[in-house]
Amino acid sequence: MDHPVTTTRSSDGLGEQPRRHARTGAGGWSAANGYGAGRSSPSTPTTCAWGPGQDPVARQVVVHHDAVAVVALREGEASSQTDGAAEILMIRQYRHPVRACLWEIPAGLLDVPGEAPAVAAARELAEETDYAAATWNTLAEFYASPGFTTEGARIFLAQDLSLLPEDQRTAREAEEAEFVPTWVRLDEALDAVMDGRLHNPSTVLGVLATAQARSRGWAGLRPADAPWLRSPESL
Repeated sequence: MDHPVTTTRSSDGLGEQPRRHARTGAGGWSAANGYGAGRSSPSTPTTCAWGPGQDPVARQVVVHHDAVAVVALREGEASSQTDGAAEILMIRQYRHPVRACLWEIPAGLLDVPGEAPAVAAARELAEETDYAAATWNTLAEFYASPGFTTEGARIFLAQDLSLLPEDQRTAREAEEAEFVPTWVRLDEALDAVMDGRLHNPSTVLGVLATAQARSRGWAGLRPADAPWLRSPESL
């Protein structure tokens, strides 16, 4: 499902798009993509000691915002599949650092001061897909790369979905203008994870967690505001 980008952005039915001929600018981000530098601090030198009397060890830490991601799921009569199979909302996004178009679940940073994670997740779902959800639960959390960055992410399960009225939708701009919200069968997404065709970590973990939670009849899901172990250093 995911494809590297060489001369064109490869397609599997959603339309081919040209590669951005971009040089890499300051901060490691494309100077031609128009989105600006990444919203994180430069690598910050720090030290830590493993025990009393031991010399401190130098480490480089990237201080970053935490993030949220959303598995928006429907099934049965609400499904667009002819057999009523469970399906999830996905979008395809060009990710310049890896030079690839990736299939992903809706997601975004916790970069609005004071915004609760569940509120941010609902906002991202609406902005990226034009959908709202009446039922929210927590699926899983992870650290993006705990060896060097503070960034953590929480994945939510959103159910009881409804399409927003046109006057309540957000006009998508820049890279988000290319988003085409797409319903994908959950079993197809699971196969793509196991076949190595999905690579975004929120999506891989979200699909696996959803399949497992569904096999348990959704028993044991944590509430959307459940405690979350986050780095005290995150932005």
